[in-house]
Amino acid sequence: MNEMRFEAPKTLEAAVALLSGASGVARVLAGGTDLLIQMRGGRVEPELVVDIKGIAEMRSIAAESGGFRLGAAVTAMEMHEHKAFSKAWPGLTEAAMLIGSYQIKGRATVGGNLCNASPAADSVPALIAAGATATIVGPRGRRDVKVEDIATGPGKNSLAKGEIIASFLLPARPTNSGDAYLRFIPRTEMDIAVVGAGISLTLNDKGVCTQARVCVGAVAERALLVQPAADALIGSTVDEAAIARMGAAVSAACRPIDDKRGTKAYRIKVSGVMARRAAAIALDRARRKN
Repeated sequence: MNEMRFEAPKTLEAAVALLSGASGVARVLAGGTDLLIQMRGGRVEPELVVDIKGIAEMRSIAAESGGFRLGAAVTAMEMHEHKAFSKAWPGLTEAAMLIGSYQIKGRATVGGNLCNASPAADSVPALIAAGATATIVGPRGRRDVKVEDIATGPGKNSLAKGEIIASFLLPARPTNSGDAYLRFIPRTEMDIAVVGAGISLTLNDKGVCTQARVCVGAVAERALLVQPAADALIGSTVDEAAIARMGAAVSAACRPIDDKRGTKAYRIKVSGVMARRAAAIALDRARRKN
C-alpha cells in the first residue's frame, strides 16, 4: 500500500474541501466496518482517509419538522438507544441493529451502509420504505436526494467527487403508522441477507391503508422500491388478499442473480414471503398507534 494521509476534520466544510481537493483515491471513514476490511483485503488503497466522526452535525439525532434528522455518522447502537427515534421508527432501528455483531453495531453507521452500496445492505430497504431523504454536502453546496436514488449498483453510488452524506430526514409520522424490516439469512445471525424486505404504511381511522412504501433488498443490483406492491395495499384494509397481492408484486419486481447463497427462483419466492410477513408486523404496529 502507498503512503496514506489521514485527516479528522471537525466541520463538513473542511471534510468537503479535503475530499474535493484529493488528487488520488479518497475515502470517508465513518464506522469503518466496510472500509477497513476492503483496505485489508487490498480491494481499495486510498491515498486519503477522512474521518468524519468528529463532525457534530453528522453525529446527532434531533427532532425536525415533526420527524427526525438522523446524522449519517450515528451508529446503529445509538439509534437503538434513542428512545423517541426507535419508538417512531422501530423497523428502521431493527434493520440497523441487524448489521453485524454488537461490537460492529457500536461502530457501523447507516450512512456508511448506504454509501457502501451493497445490494444486501440491511438498513437501506428500511430507509427507503421510511421515505427518508439524504442531505448531501459538496463543493457546490447542499442538495436533498431520495435515498432510493443514492445507490446505482453494487459498490457504486451517485455521489460526485467531494460530496458526502451529512444526514437523513425521516418525515413526520401520521397517526396509525407502522414500519417493519425482515430479512432471510442462512444462519441465525451475523450473515448477509439473501432477501430483505422493508415496509411502512399508514391507516386512516377506518383501518384503510392510505400510504404505503415497500422496498426489497438483495434481489437486484440495488434495493428496489416496488410501487405496484404499495398500490396493492393502498385503499385496502391490509387484509390477507391485499397482502397476497403485495407479495406477488414484490416477487414480480425481483431480478436477482444465482450465487452460492441462493438461486434466482429461491430469492424471488422468498422475497414475497418476507414482504408479507413484514407487512403483517407493520400493520400490527400501525393499529397500536392510535
